[in-house]
Amino acid sequence: MTEPVIRPAVDADAEALGELGWRTFIDTFVNGFGIPYPAGDLTRFLDASFSPAAVREKLKEPGGAWWVAERDGALLAFANAGPNTLPHPEARPSHTELRRLYVAKEAQGLGVGRRLLTVALEWMEANSNGPLWIGVWSGNVKAQAMYAARGFEKVGEYQYPVGDWLDDEFILRRG
Repeated sequence: MTEPVIRPAVDADAEALGELGWRTFIDTFVNGFGIPYPAGDLTRFLDASFSPAAVREKLKEPGGAWWVAERDGALLAFANAGPNTLPHPEARPSHTELRRLYVAKEAQGLGVGRRLLTVALEWMEANSNGPLWIGVWSGNVKAQAMYAARGFEKVGEYQYPVGDWLDDEFILRRG
């Protein structure tokens, strides 16, 4: 087996990115953390976030960036950053936000998440005129610890919609 490669995502990745995002969200939040999302809310969220058409549109977002970790033609993980959208009084769209860092269950422990985070943070620093921002689910202690180790601190809370369901999220900032 070859070493995973980190590269920018391209339009041809849209279908595989959508499938990976869908599967990783279910594995992490539904199966892993046991969040009881109502079926209709979950389906609406997953379709809006990870259908191939939705991913293709998100890949074209002005000011956004996507990276994938790939091994032997299969996507293992991805990261997405772009203009900040988090609801914090000091946040500005000219700041950058890590929007997603998803690692497939079978790829956890390979170091691809840390490598993707390094690439994303370097890009965010080069493309922000202020602090870096991350929204993270309040129950994901492992992710919070990983971000804290990179200098992020909790500065707020908000609710992230999954359909009509609202997840309690923390707003993290560095800088």
